[in-house]
Amino acid sequence: MKAMRFISRLFPAIGALLLVGAFFLWNNTRQFVAKAVTVQGTVVELIEKRDSDGVTYSPVVRFTTPAGREITYTESFSGNPAPYDVGDPVDVLYSTDKPGKGRIKGFMSLWMGPVILTFIGTIFVAIGGGILLAQRTGKRRKDYLMAYGTAIETDVQGVEKNTSFEVNGKNPWRITSQYLDPATNKVRVFHSENLWFDPVKFLASKQVTVLLDPKNPKSYHMDVSFLPALEES
Repeated sequence: MKAMRFISRLFPAIGALLLVGAFFLWNNTRQFVAKAVTVQGTVVELIEKRDSDGVTYSPVVRFTTPAGREITYTESFSGNPAPYDVGDPVDVLYSTDKPGKGRIKGFMSLWMGPVILTFIGTIFVAIGGGILLAQRTGKRRKDYLMAYGTAIETDVQGVEKNTSFEVNGKNPWRITSQYLDPATNKVRVFHSENLWFDPVKFLASKQVTVLLDPKNPKSYHMDVSFLPALEES
């Protein structure tokens, strides 16, 4: 399906951009820490922030440079409960080149941004890569079974929606068939791959070929090559 191919390419691209952003943010922070001066500061206020997730609090910090300049700034991070209380002493890092704003010498202030971007970027890459890997693995398995699988003729039972899988709010169809194994006198049920159009009117025969893996009969592929190809817009 075109949407799945699009997602398998879009997600890794977004993830890669986020990981690149995380690296630059980490590198900038690393350079800042290497050159920054440490002074004592104090949390003088907590700024309340409201959004769809609720209320969080950002600390307002005041510190004085060795030259006697008093600076007050608001940290970019926030939390609930508040990460600091009013009156808490904190170590502040600031750049002598740009002393107008400092950063609390702590994990949340310095490294939370790169960590969050890395985490989200990794998830995007993993999702997109997982979809791509599953597609390629599925194609290799299908090609192998079509070439070397043991063919059996199974009785078509009908067509159903695969409600366990959904893309863009749509569920694919799949053909269901069954086969009475004479060796075990047990009925096996088979499902086709996901189909993004209703194949009912193309089922001219009451039987469909299923190819069993000679090394693992539980692994199979239903041959639906008789169906027309789906034209994707």
